Amino acid sequence: MLIHRSDLQPLPSAETMPQMTSFKIGEKVRHCKRPEWGVGSIAKIEVITREGRPDRRIWIRFPNVGEKTVLASLAELEHVESDSLATAASASPTLADMHARADAGWLGEISKSKPEDMMIALPDAATDPFIPVGRRLKNAFALYRFDGGSKLIDWAVAQSGLNDPMSRFSRHELESFFQRWRFALDAQLGKLLQEARKEPGSLEDASRGAPPAAMAAVRRISQFR
Repeated sequence: MLIHRSDLQPLPSAETMPQMTSFKIGEKVRHCKRPEWGVGSIAKIEVITREGRPDRRIWIRFPNVGEKTVLASLAELEHVESDSLATAASASPTLADMHARADAGWLGEISKSKPEDMMIALPDAATDPFIPVGRRLKNAFALYRFDGGSKLIDWAVAQSGLNDPMSRFSRHELESFFQRWRFALDAQLGKLLQEARKEPGSLEDASRGAPPAAMAAVRRISQFR
């Protein structure tokens, strides 16, 4: 059988092959677009083919929202080192964490934190001064995808860590918490915008891919500064 030169297909070069970050079961990762999920642990990895290219489906157990399944090629996952884990471990607990401690006999712990305080708290990923301002901005922008309305329950699940927040709060309470949380988010964004002025380019970099609501908040807040 003769093979014509025109029938030969060039092999993909290192430049054209997709670069994929390596992940292993048991590793700790953070979803950059969902910082409120917390630091998750990889439970399972499946190699698949998507659109003719190799990909991986990854199952991750997050402390705040349970198990999530993502595609390695689409999800913005970053490895979390041991020093970052120490910071995550000291982060403010969710209601689900408090309930678990209460079940284990830690009644004193749950009494220290009011449910309403936890429902309006912002994640450390958007407030921790030891995190570069550009990353804090990006994490804060990601939170603006929760715009109330149909996203109210999604926000409540992420914020409380409860599978069914309506079993603990009424919708009116959740709406009130969300308004106060959004006010706190706007206030934090204002501080970050001021801080970003000292680091040229940080705002522009963080703005790439940000939700429209986040950019609207930037314009609104900038009018008063």
